[in-house]
Amino acid sequence: MRKIVLLIFLLVLNLCCETESKLTFENLQLENEKCDACPEIKIEIPHALDETRIAETINIALKEEIVNALKFEDSLDVNTIDGAMKSFTNSYQELRRKFNDETVGWEAEFNGEIIFENDRLISILLNSYSFTGGAHGYGATTLLNFDKQKGLELENHELFHDFEGFIAFTENNFRIKQNVPTETNINSTGFMFTNDTFQLPENIGFTENGIQLIYNQYEIASYADGPIELVLPFNEVNSFLKEGYVLITD
Repeated sequence: MRKIVLLIFLLVLNLCCETESKLTFENLQLENEKCDACPEIKIEIPHALDETRIAETINIALKEEIVNALKFEDSLDVNTIDGAMKSFTNSYQELRRKFNDETVGWEAEFNGEIIFENDRLISILLNSYSFTGGAHGYGATTLLNFDKQKGLELENHELFHDFEGFIAFTENNFRIKQNVPTETNINSTGFMFTNDTFQLPENIGFTENGIQLIYNQYEIASYADGPIELVLPFNEVNSFLKEGYVLITD
């Protein structure tokens, strides 16, 4: 009986530790003013509530991504989401004043979600879409990785102790999935890698299923091809990751 009680205690203690290691988030929703001469802007992102360095780092990183995407007036020093929304609106309204009969409505939308979190790492996916005229709008996915213990946002190369080895491993998997023969140029089937050399995408992140890589539209292929994704299981990539970021899976 004592063994059963002890086992229950350990299970509860483990559950409490896992819960405490999770950051606390709220869903931040913002929309632009509704009017005939206003673009449509919708923002829905996680906002970290903890009074910690990592919470502040996450919030700043998400803010900067949205500000950079919305800011149209280079002369303005925009450093808030509200300011960026005003910049986007002002640019649209200025265009309407000049070409009222030819101006179509602008829109921008951002949706963020936490796709992975453990004691050491947290990965956030941010989907964005904008339309400012032309044949079509542009959608993109951004993956952001953070070291919770250090309170820092991580660059892609900082995830790996053998970055070059990971690049070679990923190219082999990419060729297999995309049917690019090993003995041919990486662009032989129509891809558009710079200098005919395989490169990792700008966006790499952790998911429950493994390391996710996303090439956004235009990054290595045409708009019509859409985004190109690759997921590499942890048991295949752990040997390339830094010791603190290795994930043990069943």
